[in-house]
Amino acid sequence: MSNLKEQALAYHANGKPGKIEVIPTKPHSTQTDLGLAYTPGVAEPCREIEKDNNKAYDYTAKGNLVAVISNGTAVLGLGDIGAVAGKPVMEGKGLLFKIYAGVDVFDIEVNEKDPKKFCDIVKGIAPTFGGINLEDIKAPECFEIEETLKKELNIPVMHDDQHGTAIISSAALINALDVAGKKIDEIHAVVNGAGAAAIACTNLYVSLGIKRENIVMLDSKGVIRKDREKLTPQKAVYATDRDIHTLEEAMKGADLFLGLSKPNILTKEMLQSMAKNPIVFALANPVPEVSYDVAISSREDIIFATGRSDYPNQVNNVIGFPYIFRGALDVRATEINEHMKHAAVRAIAELARKPVPEVVNIAYNSERFSYGRNYLIPKPLDPRLLTDVSIAVAKAAVESGVAHKPITDWNAYYDKLRDMMGYDNKLMRGFTDMAKSAPKRLVFTDGENIKSIKAAVQTLTEGVAKPILLGNAEVIKDLFEQESLSMDGITIINPRSAEENDRRHKFAQIYCEENGRKGVTLPQAYDEMFRRDRFGMMLLKTGAADAVLVGNHSNMADSIETAKKVIGIRKDYNHFGALHIVSTKKGVYFLADTLVNSDANADTLVDIAKLTHDAVKFFAFDPVMAMLSYSNFGSDPKTTGCAETVRQAVKKLHEQYPEFVVDGEMQVNLAIDDKHRDRKYPFTKLFGKTVNTLIFPSLSAASTTCHMLLEMGVTENIGPVQMGLNKPVHFVEGDSSIHDIFKLAVIAVVDAIAQEKKEQSANAH
Repeated sequence: MSNLKEQALAYHANGKPGKIEVIPTKPHSTQTDLGLAYTPGVAEPCREIEKDNNKAYDYTAKGNLVAVISNGTAVLGLGDIGAVAGKPVMEGKGLLFKIYAGVDVFDIEVNEKDPKKFCDIVKGIAPTFGGINLEDIKAPECFEIEETLKKELNIPVMHDDQHGTAIISSAALINALDVAGKKIDEIHAVVNGAGAAAIACTNLYVSLGIKRENIVMLDSKGVIRKDREKLTPQKAVYATDRDIHTLEEAMKGADLFLGLSKPNILTKEMLQSMAKNPIVFALANPVPEVSYDVAISSREDIIFATGRSDYPNQVNNVIGFPYIFRGALDVRATEINEHMKHAAVRAIAELARKPVPEVVNIAYNSERFSYGRNYLIPKPLDPRLLTDVSIAVAKAAVESGVAHKPITDWNAYYDKLRDMMGYDNKLMRGFTDMAKSAPKRLVFTDGENIKSIKAAVQTLTEGVAKPILLGNAEVIKDLFEQESLSMDGITIINPRSAEENDRRHKFAQIYCEENGRKGVTLPQAYDEMFRRDRFGMMLLKTGAADAVLVGNHSNMADSIETAKKVIGIRKDYNHFGALHIVSTKKGVYFLADTLVNSDANADTLVDIAKLTHDAVKFFAFDPVMAMLSYSNFGSDPKTTGCAETVRQAVKKLHEQYPEFVVDGEMQVNLAIDDKHRDRKYPFTKLFGKTVNTLIFPSLSAASTTCHMLLEMGVTENIGPVQMGLNKPVHFVEGDSSIHDIFKLAVIAVVDAIAQEKKEQSANAH
């Protein structure tokens, strides 16, 4: 715990204190820019907004700005710690809004406990915002505050402690009932806890169909009964006159237990007294009302959820609130009403029933999630939440008449959601979390390069890898000292040292045996093992490492050929390749092959298209592929050259893989401009679709285009991501930054995790 305390304090204090900042969104480098941003140009939007206040959505950040507002009276599990002490939590909420749904946030800490005065303060600042997220306000004041603000403001207001938990747990409940084979209007429920979240959950459950008379609610004083005096209005609604006085009595025959109370109050005997296929949501955090081990051991038919990430079925508000506000903001909703909440519930529940992308399975170190007792709701890193939940909420706002800016083209809105964020950041965040779940031994062959060293240290610091640096130990240690870097946890191997002689001989023997008929003698093989790229790949091949990053200390083309010999190309392929993922204003694009095949023929392009198709699906996209050339669909009739090669590749793909959405040959502008393409060439397999994958006719074209985009500063990127080798070998380009190397290191570890899972699955069968 002391280590966690130190890490948490350092995390919040290091660099710029806190977790969020404000950055300009418009050019500001010239006097002309500043004259438009402020005086005199700023007067023009002011005049327009004065005529019509709704113009604030057009000329200011209001439409994408949410206030996270708290008075610090019920902070997490800390209680009434005050407004200032709660600020780190509010900043954290702002960070989650931004990284998951692209919503900007100002956190507002209000030093006022009186509900009326608190409401007056919020109403006074409300014109700044497009929505208000109330946070960590204690009951029963939170009910009055939210109700007042919803009535008196014309922007979405939601107390997430109430409704976020209610929405996520309701989605889990719908699916749990489906798994249990029960109807919602027939079940009996026990609710332990009567605070803001418990009341909101129960209210939403009732609106979904649970009968009020079938609910028993308890607070710190026991069962809430009609003969008890001084009940709050919220509790009085659920007061019972049944002859039930204790939790133990209430649990007998119950179908559902919802706990939002305190740790370890449920016993195994209580769980065993419940009805068949009992649903138990033990949501006290960080310690639930009953431990996972006790619950699972109590009976085989239990359906169990907690608020913890280390157990199945985590009820986590982050899979709701960013996307609920996203949808509400995008249609300029005046409120978040019951119809919108129900839409969010259904969208989350339905997403859990869909096949889970491999990217999510790997993120949580799972062989494969599938809908059922242990997978009732989606995981927070599921990228589909942004589209599915936001669209459902936005549609519900339109349907219920609270949208001031209804969306008419939902396909375009879907595309906007996918493209609106820096997807590279979101993608890398997800992959970083995956790598942290099972960090692997990662070899940096360029161990004497300071950028590689710093990237390796970062992988260790962030817990994504166990770095191995290849090179002269003295040189590497000197570089660590010069940069004041810690070597704790870093492994150094010098392939040229006397200590590695036995391993060099062993590696040479293996290399020679496999390549002897390709002109490699044993002495030659031994000499090869002095080279760091060869030695690193042999570490991987023999199981002494899990992944390799080949640095720019060696000739890239030569290292690629070595990878073919040492690691080998995957079965059913004759080629391997690499792709870059670039995030642009027009969206995310996958570019291939950007590294490996300098002279591609039709068969090469077919292999690259197949590998890229699988890679794009791995990244949770539906691949829509354009095979590029300088001509369009036979406009150059030559039977030799680049265009003809692409035509042959497309023909083979259409014949062998008719399910692929791929076509060509075509120019890149035609591939990206889908309206022009569909109008001019309506016969293509791409009709009505937006291309996200570009297969280039040659390495020259792919590499030139990719690097031009990067140098012009119009994209973020991940790559080159190797596709098609038997084991995770990835190649660092010469001009890569520390951040680029770190991103590739993360990809290499994720590749190793995926490889391990494939091997485990193959062995199991």
